[in-house]
Amino acid sequence: MNKSNSNRNDKKKLLLDIYKALYVHFGPQHWWPAKSPFEVVLGAILTQNTAWSNVEKAISNLKREKMLSPKEIRNIPVTRLARIIRPSGFYNGKSKKLKNFVKFLFVSTNGSIKKMRSYDTGALRERLLSVSGIGPETADSILLYALGKAIFVVDAYTRRIFSRHGMVSEEASYEDVQKLFMDNLNKKTSFFNEYHALIVETGKNYCKKKHPLCGLCPLSAKIR
Repeated sequence: MNKSNSNRNDKKKLLLDIYKALYVHFGPQHWWPAKSPFEVVLGAILTQNTAWSNVEKAISNLKREKMLSPKEIRNIPVTRLARIIRPSGFYNGKSKKLKNFVKFLFVSTNGSIKKMRSYDTGALRERLLSVSGIGPETADSILLYALGKAIFVVDAYTRRIFSRHGMVSEEASYEDVQKLFMDNLNKKTSFFNEYHALIVETGKNYCKKKHPLCGLCPLSAKIR
């Protein structure tokens, strides 16, 4: 076995060991918490730069106003939409982002999330990234959680955890961090879904930005 294959096998084993440790500690996460693919899209955009608890309040408002379909978001005035999603923060900008996505959806598939699933993942990702207000994390969240595409979502927790343990550099790009998972793990939607959800729980509960609880972390015995 050459050195590159040996390094790849080492990374794969470590990534799988991390997954197993987190799964045993936290159990299945049942992500994404939404009742429809379009609700996943709404959450993926609304969660930008805010806590999920604030997103839940905004989505609750949208449910109360019966604004959970692409057609309803398309037709509502942007100023009213902003008021409804106010709990999510940055609501004026996010209302425009939601409008931008819905416009893209109607141009691409006449408003059908289901039809998007038939698109090639790479091509669809590029198209999503061309929508104003949708960056790599949001695009990949939509692809993975709303459309069932096997792509790994990278967030601040992912970068923090894996850079602290020396698997990526602190300056690594989104693409570099994503490549660690995409190149070393089997590309399976349910697996990527669960792994990312477990990373989020680890970041929220242990690998905090300030005052991390390293001694209590379920990974303390897995990564040195």
